[in-house]
Order: sequence, then structure tokens, then C-alpha cells
Amino acid sequence: MSISNTEKCVKNIRRKTRRKFSSEEKIGIVLDGLRGEHSIAELCRKERINNNLYYCWGKDFLETGKKRLAGDTVREASTDEVVDLKKKNTDLKKAVTKPATSRLDWGNNEQKSAS
Repeated sequence: MSISNTEKCVKNIRRKTRRKFSSEEKIGIVLDGLRGEHSIAELCRKERINNNLYYCWGKDFLETGKKRLAGDTVREASTDEVVDLKKKNTDLKKAVTKPATSRLDWGNNEQKSAS
């Protein structure tokens, strides 16, 4: 089954003319749907988007807010986990630099006593 040149051309045009929505537009559409003034199907027809796209935006918005709809990546750690990891990172940095600075001090003492 090969695709005819016409079908390839139409597919290419659709790809190039695909609409891109800003995060504000996505949020507005999702909030319109959440208000419930119109059915989701009606809203999607009015906005000329697929129902599945609306539900993806809604899920992303409810899970992560505006940042995800703007295209940022999803965080894999909660805020508490990030705070805990930052504290552990600081503690590890202190643990690593402490022996290194004590070795430097030891070396400086030798040099001072030799002078």
C-alpha cells in the first residue's frame, strides 16, 4: 500500500499548517471546559481541537499547572524530595571538602614550620 503523491502533499500541508497554542490559550480552553457552561464536545468543536487533546491539556494542567502546558518538563520529585536532596547534597559537599581542606592545612603547617 503506497501513499499517492496527492495524499503525501495533503499530509505535508496539514503538518505545516498545524496550529500551535500558547500556554494561555490552553489554560483558557481547559478552564472553559471546567466551568461546564458547554459540553466538552461543543467546546472542542468551537476551538477546532480533538477531544483527546483537550483531555491531555486538562490532565497536564491539573497535575502540574501552567508550567507543563508551557512545555516545561514534568518534575519527577516532589518539593519535599527536592529540599531533602539539596540538604543531602550540601552535607556531602561539606564531607568531601572537609578532608581536602584538612590536608591543605596539614601541608601549610609543614611549610610554615620549614620557613
